[in-house]
Amino acid sequence: MNKAILLIQCPDQKGIVAEVSRFLYAYHGNILEIDQHVDEELSLFFMRAAWELDSFSLQKDEIAQKFEEEVGQKFKMDFKVHFNFPRPKMAIFVSKLSHCLFDILARHHAGQLEVDIPLVVSNHQELKSIVEAFGIPFYYIPVSRDTKMEAEKQQLELMEKYEIDFVVLARYMQIISANFISRFPNSIINIHHSFLPAFVGAKPYHAAYERGVKIIGATAHYVTEELDAGPIIEQEVARVRHHNTIPDLVQIGQDVEKVVLSKAIKYHLDRKVLAFKNKTVIFY
Repeated sequence: MNKAILLIQCPDQKGIVAEVSRFLYAYHGNILEIDQHVDEELSLFFMRAAWELDSFSLQKDEIAQKFEEEVGQKFKMDFKVHFNFPRPKMAIFVSKLSHCLFDILARHHAGQLEVDIPLVVSNHQELKSIVEAFGIPFYYIPVSRDTKMEAEKQQLELMEKYEIDFVVLARYMQIISANFISRFPNSIINIHHSFLPAFVGAKPYHAAYERGVKIIGATAHYVTEELDAGPIIEQEVARVRHHNTIPDLVQIGQDVEKVVLSKAIKYHLDRKVLAFKNKTVIFY
């Protein structure tokens, strides 16, 4: 089914839902989903509406302009119209850890993710055979302090070549530069190995073990210039016991990471994430 998705952010005021509904009804739109949220502290209104396009009397390239003229201007809206076609293109960046990569590729192979994966990029070669077994091109681009700028230039050239819409860092253990981030605003999804903010660093589960924690978790967020502080998309936790060992914590944590990252990707694909400032509204 071909559908359009409208995401709206504007000052909170009366009549918004009625006017949006009127607009869709006037052009024979069959509404599939509609949800809204008001941030009372900021007096901001957020809305997501999805509708069928088959019976809609406006052409795809006419919708945004007509909506701006008839509704957007009146309510001073910041809005975007998205479509579920053509399928978006997602690039995966990974280092050596395979659990998130495996999970994404398996879900994609099973038809759970409506997305194309034109390539996987890695700064190590360990996972090449896995990626190619799924019929996806694998690009090895080593990164060091001296070669980081050149490596990123190659990465961006690949993003342009494959017309990538968004990037998923599936445990890619490199910091992304401000230049790269600026090319994909709110379109780089990272999975962080803790329930932010806690136990940052290379060995979070060891630190958690030493502190005797009872809950561990994972956080998926959009990447911004401030490290591990971008708008949060999804979080999950798992309870652990005193008898769990470090390998136990690693396994439990990685299982949570896989689920959280897959949910974040799905929310992004379904246009259920509306990012503003450093926060998000998630239309579950």
